[in-house]
Amino acid sequence: MDLLKPSAPNSTPLTPITFLERAATVYGDCPSLIPTATNTAADYTWSETHRRCLKMASAIASLGVDRGDVVSVVAPNTPAMYELHFAVPMAGAVINTVNTRLDSNTVSVLLRHGESKLVFVDYQYLALLLNALSIFPPNLKPPKLVLITDDAPAAEIQSYTVGFNYPTYEELVESGDPGFNWVRPKSEWDPMTLNYTSGTTSSPKGVVHCHRSIFIMALDSLIDWFVPKQPVYLWTLPMFHSNGWCFTWAMAAVGGTNVCLRKVDPPTVYTAIRKNQVTHMCGAPVILNMLSNFPISEPLKNPVQFLTGGAPPPAAVLLRTESLGFVVSHGYGLTEVAGVVVSCAWKRQWNSFPATERARLKARQGVRTIGLTQIDVVDPVSGTRVKRDGSTMGEIVLRGPSLMLGYLKNQEATSSCMRNNGWMYTGDVGVMHTDGYLEIKDRSKDIIITGGENVSSVEVESVLYSHPAVNEAAVVARPDEFWGETPCAFVSLKTSPPAGNKRSENDVIEFCRARLPHYMVPRTVVFREELPKTSTGKIQKAVLRENAKTMGSLQASRL
Repeated sequence: MDLLKPSAPNSTPLTPITFLERAATVYGDCPSLIPTATNTAADYTWSETHRRCLKMASAIASLGVDRGDVVSVVAPNTPAMYELHFAVPMAGAVINTVNTRLDSNTVSVLLRHGESKLVFVDYQYLALLLNALSIFPPNLKPPKLVLITDDAPAAEIQSYTVGFNYPTYEELVESGDPGFNWVRPKSEWDPMTLNYTSGTTSSPKGVVHCHRSIFIMALDSLIDWFVPKQPVYLWTLPMFHSNGWCFTWAMAAVGGTNVCLRKVDPPTVYTAIRKNQVTHMCGAPVILNMLSNFPISEPLKNPVQFLTGGAPPPAAVLLRTESLGFVVSHGYGLTEVAGVVVSCAWKRQWNSFPATERARLKARQGVRTIGLTQIDVVDPVSGTRVKRDGSTMGEIVLRGPSLMLGYLKNQEATSSCMRNNGWMYTGDVGVMHTDGYLEIKDRSKDIIITGGENVSSVEVESVLYSHPAVNEAAVVARPDEFWGETPCAFVSLKTSPPAGNKRSENDVIEFCRARLPHYMVPRTVVFREELPKTSTGKIQKAVLRENAKTMGSLQASRL
């Protein structure tokens, strides 16, 4: 056996682009893309999507884009955005999906940092992009532009393009070669995606993934979520968010129908679910909260699988959402791992537990997926494993094939995260329960230390979300003369309290006091109409921490 070695036939680079080729054969006449916009022409089949992606890849290559060049996309969840997830790498380029919620200055920084050669921009974001490009230094050549007109009326398209000579997306498709021999990766380690982190804990960093990690992550996600053949997937998760957790490519592997949403709000989502008989969707807990607080006449007729991640969903939100007909699965992932790598694998015996206990168990992140090699919780200084007692906190570390190549042009940050001891350090704080299930407690920067005791802001927030009047909650540290710091809760309510209503603040504090150890109870409650969020929908705790600091130190808070 020593003579048997890897060879050309058995060492073909892994790439998720092959999913599309197979889908065109197996599911050729089945629907691939359904645009919800009324002005968009028609739905597409998988054979049509395959043909369009080949033509677009050909057109991209004809614009002078070479192997390894970065091609950026600034667009919502439209058919064009989906197609470009295949067409860009089919041209040999690296796809960079830009967060549409960023400001023009940040977009400009990211385009320059990634050295984007070509940008596809949706008509709704053309002004944003032009402002971003105007900030480019005079000596720096800006990228070429392609305008995605999608469902824009003809009159609007003319108004967007007057004075400019942009090719449109559909013009490029029409000009492309359907027989294009797409550019296969020379190695499965070749870069395929560039995604910038949301910057919740630091400045945005460019995460680079290779064809191999995306291939493995896409298949791993299908297996772990038990996705059957030909699901109907509703795009409530932004495709710019870690490429839709790799479900952009995964849906091609199973011949799924992609229902595209340009805008996500409860009426649109519920209408799309009923009209298209949606079976699966993903999103952050903020989407769960939004859907659970929207009044509907009756629960959904058919269950809809909902995969959530990004932050631990409060048990109260899980209960409300599942009562409406959603079957919620909870996972954990980061941009650095391309998708969900830890999930709350459900055990049959848990079905007999009371609803509140089931929700508590489901709020835990769980165990590693099949595609992840190992996960652990360690002391961040010594690197030794913490006790498996559900209370000893440590840093979550990972190793496996779906981890990133590293951060673009930032070797220091890459080395700090990807250690020589074989682990990737996430910066997330968690505990390991006696049954081997992981539970996130916080980001390392969000732990509150009060009188020497560690307070998990996530645990306090979970209690706050169970209050019937609370819509959103975030807990940060506020300086305290006696304790050092104490929990400060920022809360938005389903109905606003009267101005200066001290009773409402006391009601929230007493509610927590009945459910938490006293040292974990918020000493301050601040009501806001809406809490500040990052461009990916996460609550901006850094902003709230600064707000709490400006409030000054609490005095005489020895209760």
